[in-house]
Amino acid sequence: MRKTFYLLLVSLLLCSHDLYIKMETYFLQPNQEAILSLYNGTFEKSENIITRDRMLDASLVAQGERKAINAEEWKDQDSTITQLSFNTRESGTYVVGVSTKARNIELTAEKFNSYLEHDGVLDILEQRKKDSLLNEDAVESYEKHVKAIYQVGETRTNDWTTVLGYPIEFVPQANPYEKYSGEKLEVQLLLDGTPLPNQLVYADYLKTSHSHSHDHHDHGHSHDGENHSHDHTHADDGHGHSHESSEEESHTHINGQQLRTDEQGMVLVDLPEDGIYYLRTIHMTTVTDSDELTHQSKWATLTFEVSHKHGSDTHTHDHDHDHEHSIPTWVFVLGSLLIIAVLFVTFRKKN
Repeated sequence: MRKTFYLLLVSLLLCSHDLYIKMETYFLQPNQEAILSLYNGTFEKSENIITRDRMLDASLVAQGERKAINAEEWKDQDSTITQLSFNTRESGTYVVGVSTKARNIELTAEKFNSYLEHDGVLDILEQRKKDSLLNEDAVESYEKHVKAIYQVGETRTNDWTTVLGYPIEFVPQANPYEKYSGEKLEVQLLLDGTPLPNQLVYADYLKTSHSHSHDHHDHGHSHDGENHSHDHTHADDGHGHSHESSEEESHTHINGQQLRTDEQGMVLVDLPEDGIYYLRTIHMTTVTDSDELTHQSKWATLTFEVSHKHGSDTHTHDHDHDHEHSIPTWVFVLGSLLIIAVLFVTFRKKN
């Protein structure tokens, strides 16, 4: 019984997950107190903290300067979210990144195949099928490298172009904060500093409270800001992960746009409406020259927010739409003139 409980505890602590840099909004004001969170699980829900010994790098890029984030500045919230409280300081486009050490995990063939399917590592899954290796267990080395871009005030700076030098990294080809809903953003994926071709990339978003849609098509799933349904657990105590799912599992991590990089490592991401956008990919290779490992993976995510263009007649904030229900100006003016006329006639009769 004790052994069964121990195995169950381990499986809960070591579950598959993505890592994201998340904020309530990526549009901030100068000298504002803000909080940055590391979500370790899904984009909607963090299951566990990231221990400091896992962080190879945590950096903030602003005004052309890259600064390391002190490990002591991170705080754990409710044993599920690692957070950084900071002051935004001056206006500009900012970049923040976190890179983690590699860890190893042993997986049964069944669990490994399920993980490949549900996390969208489809090329490796197809290769296993082709090579008749679906019954082979796996030992995977994995590492995660995440990035976010946020905007402070109105001034756009060129810091968004910064390449942090992570083993795998998304690099936008335009400032996300000079793009608007209804447009597209080109993003390059680098592996060890070199464009990575033919790589599956997934892009999705959460609608914001003042969203403005430019997409009239139903993509088959909603982005209403609420959590998707998850039938399996995602957690990480900072020391590993596993990839478990039940036979009744219907959830996958591959909602939204499924893209594939071109020869220059580029993907073109649709920005159909206002929201917080996140890109994710897992680049996995088969290891043939190791007695210990069978696979190596490098995970990357990129997060930013998109709004509509201000000052356009066809792009207005939803909270401004309240004025549509107010009394039109011409009605107010006409009513006022009628009241004045009635008062004038009444006054003359009394005289």
